[in-house]
Amino acid sequence: MPKINIPLNIPNVLSLYRLLAFPFVLYMALKGYETAFATFICINLVTDILDGFIARTFNMVTAIGARLDSLADLGTYILAFVGVFCFKANDFAPHLPSFLVFTGLFIFCDLLSLAKFKKLPSLHLYSWKIGGYIQGIFFFVLFVFGFYTGYYYFMVTWGILAFLEHICVQLVLKELRSNAKGLYWVLKDRKDNEQH
Repeated sequence: MPKINIPLNIPNVLSLYRLLAFPFVLYMALKGYETAFATFICINLVTDILDGFIARTFNMVTAIGARLDSLADLGTYILAFVGVFCFKANDFAPHLPSFLVFTGLFIFCDLLSLAKFKKLPSLHLYSWKIGGYIQGIFFFVLFVFGFYTGYYYFMVTWGILAFLEHICVQLVLKELRSNAKGLYWVLKDRKDNEQH
């Protein structure tokens, strides 16, 4: 089995923290420890913002770091969804159809990548990154202050559009790559390559 060398810079350490914290935070959700869960999911959300910011600001972006971040992001999403169903089900009940569409498209993005490329995606599209911030703020506010309907629908609408772009990019790409920016850039690159 090949040895995986992960540079231990600050962004990768933050991503590793989120991965290692995953089972502990999941346990707190399933056991009903809402305050502890809310504290640690908020820490995860903040470290998610910090690792990307630090990586881009100090030129620490690497392919392995992007994959690590994507895997840690997936874990944080799973924890947020579990927290919703464990602690906030009553708040979400009137909005369940839209949340199921949102969740279904998110899962489909990963399944499509696994089926086509045999690995989880790490495209880091602009719409996905912005959506991550919007969703992170939503979940932070949800677990600390409560459910705000207007912001929820803003978050869901942006997320659905970002997921649809993500799916389109995967369908266009022949091989998976990190930091693809968006559908416009992917199509532009393909057109440029076809002309040369």
